[in-house]
Amino acid sequence: MKKCVALVTLLLFTLTLFSYAQDQRPSPAATASCQFSDGKTIKTDYSSPRTKGRKIFGGLVGYGEVWRTGANEATTFVTATNVTVGGKDIPAGSYTLFTIPTADKWTLIINKKTAEWGIPYKYQADELARVDMKVSKTPAAVENFTIAYDPRGTSCVLSLSWENTQASVEIKEKM
Repeated sequence: MKKCVALVTLLLFTLTLFSYAQDQRPSPAATASCQFSDGKTIKTDYSSPRTKGRKIFGGLVGYGEVWRTGANEATTFVTATNVTVGGKDIPAGSYTLFTIPTADKWTLIINKKTAEWGIPYKYQADELARVDMKVSKTPAAVENFTIAYDPRGTSCVLSLSWENTQASVEIKEKM
């Protein structure tokens, strides 16, 4: 009987440690959202990696290569209304975001695939749009990769910030 209790205790301890380890990701989950003036929303779920003293753009994230735009699972983009992203029409729905960073220009990729992701990028046939993003330097170093929205009535500006770089694009609600 003592062996059975010891085995069950050891099993429970091991499962507890495993569960704890699963919840302690180095790139935690994050969410960004924006509400238009009529109450409809756009939302992005992503994982936020840390710089940790590394060279990010042009280093860890290679210039001219497709990046999954975050860590862990794919970065999602869900819009409850039809929008225009950088001049390209995007119907209401769920999508996956990728980017191609370079030193002076970024490209945002909105992909129809939502359940899969991977490196190397192999979903070009499922792309809904590729959109140019404006690139600028951040006023200070950004340790945590951050996706944010700046609401502006009938539009929201999507910004991706990390290391010393910010890429942004305007998203307008289609009326």
